[in-house]
Amino acid sequence: MAIHLTRLSLLVGMLVAAPPMTLQASVYRCETADGVVFADQPCGDNAETVTIRDNRIGGSFGDNLPQFPAPASEDSEQAATRTPPQPESPCRYINSTNLRTYLARNQVVQGMTREQVERAFGRTSEVYPTPQETWVYQTRYYGALYELTYVYFRDGCVERVDYRKP
Repeated sequence: MAIHLTRLSLLVGMLVAAPPMTLQASVYRCETADGVVFADQPCGDNAETVTIRDNRIGGSFGDNLPQFPAPASEDSEQAATRTPPQPESPCRYINSTNLRTYLARNQVVQGMTREQVERAFGRTSEVYPTPQETWVYQTRYYGALYELTYVYFRDGCVERVDYRKP
């Protein structure tokens, strides 16, 4: 009895471990009076064979991508009409998530542009162009001057921010 169970469990184990055998069956598409019918056998004179791609796990991710034409070689006329590349901003890149957080907190950090500072603090009436472009913001709490914020720019970007008590 023990030998019989061992052989049976061995057979079951081999069947489970074996790769699945798949038969590639043909699928046919036919148009009938009731509409379109799909079948495993030709269903009329107008039966079309449908190609079904293998959808098993594995393979390449590029299998389902459409084929794009190869880029044509660029001649001198196309190169002349193309717009020149725009220079990169001298300001550091602030990703959109962090930028939204700073703007929601009305916070200015190093590397922001003038437009981003205006979105965070609003427009200022005090701008000093020399010796370094400086914007001054006044924060008032309960009608009293609470804090002065100095935003220093270099090349259009925030170089530093100073908070001072009056």
